[in-house]
Amino acid sequence: MDIVLAIKAIIMGLVEGFTEFLPISSTGHLILAGDLLDFTGTKATVFKIVIQLGAVLAVVWEYRARIARVVRGLGSDPVQQRFARNVIAAFFPAAIAGVLFSATITEVLFHPIPVAIALVVGGVIILLVERHHRRYPTAARVETAEDMTLLDAVKVGFAQCFALIPGTSRSGSTIIGGMLFGLSRKAATEFSFFLAMPTMLGATVYSVYKERELLSLNDVPLFGLGFVSAFIAGFLCVRWLLRYISSHDFTIFAWYRIVFGILVLVTGHFGLVLWKE
Repeated sequence: MDIVLAIKAIIMGLVEGFTEFLPISSTGHLILAGDLLDFTGTKATVFKIVIQLGAVLAVVWEYRARIARVVRGLGSDPVQQRFARNVIAAFFPAAIAGVLFSATITEVLFHPIPVAIALVVGGVIILLVERHHRRYPTAARVETAEDMTLLDAVKVGFAQCFALIPGTSRSGSTIIGGMLFGLSRKAATEFSFFLAMPTMLGATVYSVYKERELLSLNDVPLFGLGFVSAFIAGFLCVRWLLRYISSHDFTIFAWYRIVFGILVLVTGHFGLVLWKE
């Protein structure tokens, strides 16, 4: 394997793992990183989707006891049955929208400038939501993910549809959307983690099947490097985020999005970086 290509794969995996569960858009960062590293093309697009599974496995490992409890309770525990039903219900809106519109979205929006605009807009929305919560502090209607109703889950599922726009952020859409719908920050974050499992698994299977003729066994080492680095970074990020949200809000991520998005727009406008449009 080419050493330069291997390094690029590791960097892309680290970017995916460190950004997947933060409200800053992993897809947007992968597009920008891929553009800077000249890691682009159809096969690179499949690579970016496949390595998401590495980050998802980090969540599976972190919540392995919780997942086992849900599986054991599917036959007899109403709480675990409701939780599993809610995850499935929340999965379908984005899954259907992705099948219907992913090709058009990829062609039109999977470019650095649209990503930068989405980063800025999403950052402003997060600031407004957090300001509203500070001005009108009220107790969350839903304290834990297990307490969510089917309607709560469906609402979060529709919020996840916005994540089809690169730069918006899947975790940001589901967490901020969940908070707007009455979920506590902890409940919204944990439900976002669990919703990532079927969502990203489905996206990976769909993408690999659709582009299967482009892939070969020679791609396994490259994909493996990205997968492993995404798992490690994702595991570290999930552990850190769970501690962070216990005493902080998402304002810092909002400002990061805004500053980073403006930086991309400015460097592109003045030709400092030749972003592909």
